[in-house]
Amino acid sequence: MEVAEEILPDHSEIHAAGSRRLRVAIVAPSLRYVGGQSVQADLLLRSWEGDGDVEVSFIPVDPPFPAGLRWARRVPLLRTIVRTPFYLARLWRGLREADVAHIFSASYSSFLIAPFPAWLVATMLGKKTLINYHSGEARNHLSGSRFARTVLKRVGRVVSPSGYLVEVFGEFNLAAESVPNAVDVSQFKYRERTPLRPHLVCTRGFHPYYSIDVGIKAFAQIKKEYPGAQLDLVGGGGLEGEMRQLVSDLKLTGVNFCGVASRTEIGRYYDQADIFINASRVDNMPVSILEAFASGTPVISTAPEGMGYLVENGRTGLLSEIGDPAALAANVIRVLRDPELAHRLSTNARDELHLYQWNTVREQWLRVYGYGIHNGKSGDQE
Repeated sequence: MEVAEEILPDHSEIHAAGSRRLRVAIVAPSLRYVGGQSVQADLLLRSWEGDGDVEVSFIPVDPPFPAGLRWARRVPLLRTIVRTPFYLARLWRGLREADVAHIFSASYSSFLIAPFPAWLVATMLGKKTLINYHSGEARNHLSGSRFARTVLKRVGRVVSPSGYLVEVFGEFNLAAESVPNAVDVSQFKYRERTPLRPHLVCTRGFHPYYSIDVGIKAFAQIKKEYPGAQLDLVGGGGLEGEMRQLVSDLKLTGVNFCGVASRTEIGRYYDQADIFINASRVDNMPVSILEAFASGTPVISTAPEGMGYLVENGRTGLLSEIGDPAALAANVIRVLRDPELAHRLSTNARDELHLYQWNTVREQWLRVYGYGIHNGKSGDQE
């Protein structure tokens, strides 16, 4: 991992004799809307619970509306305007007692709505700050936003789940380091698929950058070779209606729209399938890939820029060109015809999991948090 250990003190320095635990406030989306950031934030909260070094609290970027204002949730722009004062109040109260503000971030307008106010309030209160940037769209975001570049230069630390985004930030002379996403392996049952069935699962939302349509078109080609094939689409989003129409237009059978699954349910969908398929055109370090690793489903994916930092083509998964249903289908058919390849991919992927389990990731967060406390600076660094 790309953590600059030579300038970070050992986390044992956090505790002088009799000192209290380090207080970290995590600012992130709640599980009200299941997504990569909310799942990671929830996992961090659960993993830090009862830890001897860190006392963690949570500030949702999407606080619930009071009863009399719940109607505003149905109006996008108004929803943001109404929610903002409640969010700011939560920040002001929640960050007062914190030592470090651990702020999750995406790109574009969401950067302005959630991470920026959190950084601003934390700075006003004299707290250490880190932006945990998750979006694979970082290059486009930073290219078009001088404001975002300016803010990120002033943040105490910028942390990304992948080396890919560290390199992207470097293109803009922004210092960043990598702490990977974690996976809770207790939620998933690893099993070998013998025989390997043409039962596919995709756990990505119905959003443009996940290209569910490409996955459906690939499945149509797989059905020609394996008429009994199944595809479970586990997720939700604004394009679901279009995807249902596409399935109808292609006269496909065996496509199951399963809806959004909670963290306690998601393992069941991996367990009942035999192959994980992903057709995204933009990605960073998708938790869904880690979940597939933990479940033993061979990973068949497109290759957006960040994917190669997580999946090694031919060793832990098979990668194909973005937007190419035929290539995606060919890789699925390839593992169905070659059980030894499928076994090798899933076994190698399982062997990678130690990099993303809590004991490993915890130590990296402690180093990052420890630097924020002991670097001798009262606020943010330029």
